[in-house]
Amino acid sequence: MELEDPTMEGFTIKLTIKFGGKSIPLSVSPDCTIKDLKSLLQPITNVLPRGQKLIFKGKVLVETSTLKQSDVGSGAKIMLMASQGLHQGEGPVLKEASTRPISRTVVPDKAELTRPGLLVDKNRTDRWKATGVIALAQANLKEIPKEVWDCGSAVRVLDISENFIKEVPARISSFGSMQKLFLQGNGLSDESIQWEGIASLKRLLLLSISHNNLTVLPSAVGSLTSLRQLDVANNKLTSLPNELGLLTQLEILKANNNRLSTLPESIGNCSFIMEIDLSANILSELPETFTKLRNLKTLEVNNTGLKTLPSVLFKMCLQLSTLGLHNTEITVEFLRQFEGWEDFDERRRTKHQKQLDFRVVGSGKFDEGADKSW
Repeated sequence: MELEDPTMEGFTIKLTIKFGGKSIPLSVSPDCTIKDLKSLLQPITNVLPRGQKLIFKGKVLVETSTLKQSDVGSGAKIMLMASQGLHQGEGPVLKEASTRPISRTVVPDKAELTRPGLLVDKNRTDRWKATGVIALAQANLKEIPKEVWDCGSAVRVLDISENFIKEVPARISSFGSMQKLFLQGNGLSDESIQWEGIASLKRLLLLSISHNNLTVLPSAVGSLTSLRQLDVANNKLTSLPNELGLLTQLEILKANNNRLSTLPESIGNCSFIMEIDLSANILSELPETFTKLRNLKTLEVNNTGLKTLPSVLFKMCLQLSTLGLHNTEITVEFLRQFEGWEDFDERRRTKHQKQLDFRVVGSGKFDEGADKSW
């Protein structure tokens, strides 16, 4: 598919961008600057403009020059070199990414090969019913076992993550008391999930569907009005539904490592949200409604195309103390011009000092995270 510059008018020239073993066809105006060309390539390649080096006939093209001034004509082939660390995510969009965790056990052992499927003894089923917790992660399952369905309304937690589940049927609605559902790492596609079943789980507090192959998060997710945590990271989502704003009890949203280019304005209705991770997407801006998130403490937007933030973010979000902006176009100097910067910076420093103090008296690895270079 040939991509066109939406700003071009009249005469155009056809280019081929060579990147990562792929050829990207473009139609642009000869008056397009190299800087504009880089911006056009950003959502296609997942490489930030400042991480792009465009080479034509052995020479690096200068950002301020136009294609015409650079003697780049129709039919030209331009090589794109990407600086390490300036990708939005794990690599180019054009490259197929793995959807399962590295630690996942894919090859069954000899014992697994000798049995037709998961064997569930009666004692185990009784224990599931008594505790309400069914933990079947990494069990080489291709479907949800019959014994699980037999537990019905007794189920409070169902963990079938990192399996090979091919279908989440509407029948899952029979787990009316379920509070936590873990579906991550199954390679699920959009067709694999019967969302009307999940949408009926009115008591659900946590839904994890990360590390799958989902391209759409349907509007039905808005029915989960009790939800506190939603993890849709490491999929292929290009947008989030407007119904996200119906999740007014949501506290944690993880949507990193997707293909999101915009966010719904309705996210501002999620007034209880404390943590948002949107890293490794192709966002260029955030909705102004982010300023309504008065309980927001952590915002991670690393490895995105962000060039600015809502102008009164620091002034309105008085709980914000962690802001991840690695590998974006936003600089600390730019942020210092925002109203409320001083108070935010004080909260950030106070939080990190507490973490440092804990490191001295505690144990374990310490990670300053988003602000470690400030």
